[in-house]
Order: sequence, then structure tokens, then C-alpha cells
Amino acid sequence: MKKLSFILAPFAIIYGGIVALRNLLFDLKILSNIMPQIPSIGIGNLNVGGTGKSVLVDYLITYFKQKKNPLVISRGYKRKTRGVIIANDKSSALTIGDEPYQFFSKHKIGVIVCEKRKDGLNILMQKNLRPDVIIFDDLMQHRYVTPHCLVITTSFNQIFFDDHLLPLGRLREQASQVKRANIILVTKCPDVLSIKDQLKIKHKINPKNYQKVFFTKVLYGKNIINKKNKKSLTKLKLPFLLITGIADSDHLVSFLKNKSLSFEHLKYSNHYNFSLSDIKKIKQKKQSKIILTTEKDFGRLGPYFSSNELFYLPIKMVFFTKKREDEFKLFLQKNINIF
Repeated sequence: MKKLSFILAPFAIIYGGIVALRNLLFDLKILSNIMPQIPSIGIGNLNVGGTGKSVLVDYLITYFKQKKNPLVISRGYKRKTRGVIIANDKSSALTIGDEPYQFFSKHKIGVIVCEKRKDGLNILMQKNLRPDVIIFDDLMQHRYVTPHCLVITTSFNQIFFDDHLLPLGRLREQASQVKRANIILVTKCPDVLSIKDQLKIKHKINPKNYQKVFFTKVLYGKNIINKKNKKSLTKLKLPFLLITGIADSDHLVSFLKNKSLSFEHLKYSNHYNFSLSDIKKIKQKKQSKIILTTEKDFGRLGPYFSSNELFYLPIKMVFFTKKREDEFKLFLQKNINIF
């Protein structure tokens, strides 16, 4: 491991220098950025993948659509198309990406995918779309757009201050760039996390006076569901097939094992686009078993299986107390000047 670190360290230094120079050019206004006229929230992270961004976006959509009209602008990672696309009834996980498709099909809200977020904003104005709030998914490294409020997610098991730059570690940019965030959200915390331990982590993060730190955990549903059926998770007596194409499946696997459930796990890379040969392999493995997957993967696997075969386990983000959740919402509202 030490030998590998020695080999990778020079590449991390070079990579870090390039990233630092790019950020400096934005800080000095040599590279320009814009702030939308519409209240906006940017969701991002310093670490590569698995920090709970999509679960947070889902939470924000659910919250805002109670009284407002939210719209999501995303890259549409690993979609089979290019350019700016406004999601519609003909959209699929292949045409707009798995996460944008999940947001669109679940919430029936406006979703735009584009490589450049500024292009998404231009289309929004050209088409005279009038959302009350824009949620930018995965915006941290896309500095050509500056949101009114930037939320950084960092997983409890790999908080950014304990990590290193790529390829030595999993940091996309220097940990010092946390200064650009208004909110630092520590996600995927244990079910029980004492105030003392929270304060220790907060001390290491060392937030500025304009920043707030919040802690959240994951809550899985009691039922596995699809568009037509649902089954109680605890009544899955027979072995099933678990398929994941997410950055970090450890939390889900641990949850299912703690339920004493029997399953075989087929693990694929994040945002994996399943080929026909992959589907054939899955069907051979499945035999008479139920297939359980994540909500994100369900959008890509759904076309190949019936409602009796394929289910997903719902997941949501929760705060440790209602008081802290209310503080989060209030701080968010103040930053984007809404409600």
C-alpha cells in the first residue's frame, strides 16, 4: 500500500495543481460564472460518488413541490444522448440518465439534462419555463454557474477531511474548497450518533460563520415496490437476487443482512448501462427468484422484467431530530430567499 501511495502521489500533485489553478481563475473572475435570477440550490460533493446527492435531491423535490414548482437541471450522467434535453413522457433512463429519469418519473416535475449547466439555464429562459426554484444536481465542480445556496454532501464513513486527492484518494478537489458551501451535510450516519460525536466531526470540519453543518441518516422502506405491486420486506423468506449499479452498495447490503435475509448480490459500477448480455445473465441467475434493486437502477432494469419479477427498496434521507430538520429548511430558505 505504501509503495502504491508513493507511485500515485506525483499524479495527485499534478492533478491538484490543475484543479487549484482552475479554481483560482474562477476566484479571480478570469473565468466568469453566472447566478440564476431564479432561486437556486446546487448539490455537490468533494468526494467521488456515494455521498447521497441523489437522495438529497429527492428530499428537496419532495419538500419544495408541496408549495412550489421545482425544476432539476442535471448532467444526465451516462445517458446515450448529447446536448440539452427537456424530459418528457417519451424519456427513459437511456435518454436522460438514470437519476434525472427517477426524479421525472417519480415526481412529475420539470427536468433538464445538459453537459453545460448554463445551456440548461438558456433553454429554461427560451422555453419560458418558470420554476420557483432550480435544483442543480452535481454542481460542485461546474463553476460556470453559481447557485444561491451550495450544499455539499459527505458520507460519514469517508468524510472529506480524512481523504486525499485523486488518484491517491477520492477527492475531486482540495478539501479547502468546502469554503464555497453554505451547508455541509454529513450523510449515511449510523442510526445512533451522539451529540458529542457530532461536535467532534463539526470541529474537524471547522465551518465558517456563514456555514451550517447537519447530520442525516438513511431510512429504507418497509416494503419493496414497483409500479404495480408491493411486498413486505420482512416476508421475503425465499432467497432473492440483489442487483446494484450505485457507487456505494455497502450500506444497503449491510441493512439487508441485518434483516437476516438471504440473497445473491450482483454488483455493477455506478450508473451502469445494462447490455442485453447482462440481462441474459441476470435472467439465468434469477430463475424463480425475485429481483431486488435500487430505485435508481429500477429505471434501467424496468423495461426488461415484469412487475412480478422486479422490485426496488425505497430510500429517503432523515434528520436525527425534527428541530434540526426545521433549522436546515429555514437556513436553506434564507439563503435562496424563498417562502
